[in-house]
Amino acid sequence: MFLREASLKDIPMIARVHVDTWRTTYHGIVPEEYLAQLSYEKRERGWEEILSSAKDSGQFTYVALDTSGEIYGFANGGLERSGNSIYKGEINAIYILKTHQRLGIGRRLFMTVVERLAQADIHSVLVWVLADNSACRFYEALGGQKVYEKQIERGSTQLNEVAYGWTDTKV
Repeated sequence: MFLREASLKDIPMIARVHVDTWRTTYHGIVPEEYLAQLSYEKRERGWEEILSSAKDSGQFTYVALDTSGEIYGFANGGLERSGNSIYKGEINAIYILKTHQRLGIGRRLFMTVVERLAQADIHSVLVWVLADNSACRFYEALGGQKVYEKQIERGSTQLNEVAYGWTDTKV
């Protein structure tokens, strides 16, 4: 496994991982019609915007890839987006194809984001995750504490989202 910062040429593979992971991870949580309308093309446009504006937004993205260069996971992070007074950094996304989950890749991606934030002297981190997502156990195992809850809407369905926070990520 290799980790490196994402580039614009990675957009099609990142979009594929993003859509495919949503469809497997959120099956039974998010309405099926919502998942069915996800498209690689739409996600590519979204990732084009994210990666193109990374310097201005302070966001960064890392990809996990195999020896042949195939991307099977990614993480995106940066400054906390709502101006939270406690949590200065945020993990916006960690997605790994189902075939590559439970191999320590998520932990490596998480630590890479935390280390990148530490380079900017940011040592508190927040991540939002759907309450019914099995990733909640992953964040709890990493020491995250539930700190906030809110409702969001996906496909006309109300879903519970929880935030896990780390007030001190210094190691």
